[in-house]
Amino acid sequence: MKNIVIATNNPGKAQEYEKMFSPLGFVVHTLKDFDPIIINEDGTTFEENATIKATTVMKKLNIPVIADDSGLMVDALNGEPGIHSARYAGDHDDLANRKKLLQELKNIPDEKRTAHFHTTIVALKPNGKKLVANGRVDGHILHEAKGSNGFGYDPIFYVDSLHCSMAELTPEQKNKISHRGNALRALMKNFDEWWND
Repeated sequence: MKNIVIATNNPGKAQEYEKMFSPLGFVVHTLKDFDPIIINEDGTTFEENATIKATTVMKKLNIPVIADDSGLMVDALNGEPGIHSARYAGDHDDLANRKKLLQELKNIPDEKRTAHFHTTIVALKPNGKKLVANGRVDGHILHEAKGSNGFGYDPIFYVDSLHCSMAELTPEQKNKISHRGNALRALMKNFDEWWND
């Protein structure tokens, strides 16, 4: 059996990875399966943060690790909240984060509320081989929350191509168009080569 660790405690995120890797014969582990690992995410870009996570976990466990860093980038706010998305208004408080963002945008007209979700995935092996993939999905920030699926900023992120909020999509629909889904598909194009290198 092939083992791989997804450097996350987020069950939703873990599920997305499991759907991709289980059919390929991988046993997918997450940080919940091990003693707590302290990760100091102090990078200034998505790739730096994902690399810090992957490196820290791989050094501790000595098995291949996949880590990602994602965020919402709002054009009217110069790309904020960006790498600070999960802690924008407090530590991983989705509701507070959404409220703060809506407050920041309260006087911004619809046509200037453009935004995109971005994900960078870093895969790292004990031999030092690294694979990086990126994904994004474009949209607008709504004036109020819509839908009850998803997490984070999903209820206020309107997906232009589907004419609904991210939180109005089923998990399957979301995976087809999401930033993480797009990054994962990009990762899989070169995954076998990386794994066997």
